[in-house]
Amino acid sequence: MLEHLIGKLKQDQSNWDKFSEFFCENEIPAKTVLLREGEIAHNIFFIKKGCLRLWFNNEGKDITFQFFFEHQAVSSFESFFGQQPSLFTMESIEPTTVVTLSKNGFDVLYDLYPDLKDSFQQITLQRMGHFGRLFLSRIKDNPKKRYQELLVNNPEIIQRVPQHYIASYLGITPISLSRIRNKK
Repeated sequence: MLEHLIGKLKQDQSNWDKFSEFFCENEIPAKTVLLREGEIAHNIFFIKKGCLRLWFNNEGKDITFQFFFEHQAVSSFESFFGQQPSLFTMESIEPTTVVTLSKNGFDVLYDLYPDLKDSFQQITLQRMGHFGRLFLSRIKDNPKKRYQELLVNNPEIIQRVPQHYIASYLGITPISLSRIRNKK
């Protein structure tokens, strides 16, 4: 997504000269909060290296519901586009490099390049699909099956994410996850 957008801008050097300042690359340490639940999202983050997680607080419990890795765009899109409070917190799990695009920069580019709408609709559809699969998995699958599907469909999560976040994502305790892993 980021490469496509920057490639489009670089096709016209004068546009790239004008808009390159919209893209800010940042190195973020592990456990850095980029957006807090209840805040308005003012940025979209394109991950060059690292991992971000989305989570919310449920009566003092940290509930992880999505992970993002290299070459993915992430924001609280409902908050970003609707300028309403975010329903979740966004945090780095490991040292992460992101390219940040502000809401103002996005609006300028969106007006200039209306075909960006298709790319962001695709991202939104992917997120909705993920949420639908997660929702159905929590209803119909037992924890062992959810873990097995995670192993098959998202091995990078197993390899890179701490066990307590994986347990939260699967809707189980870290002890239950440890038991499931040991029974393989």
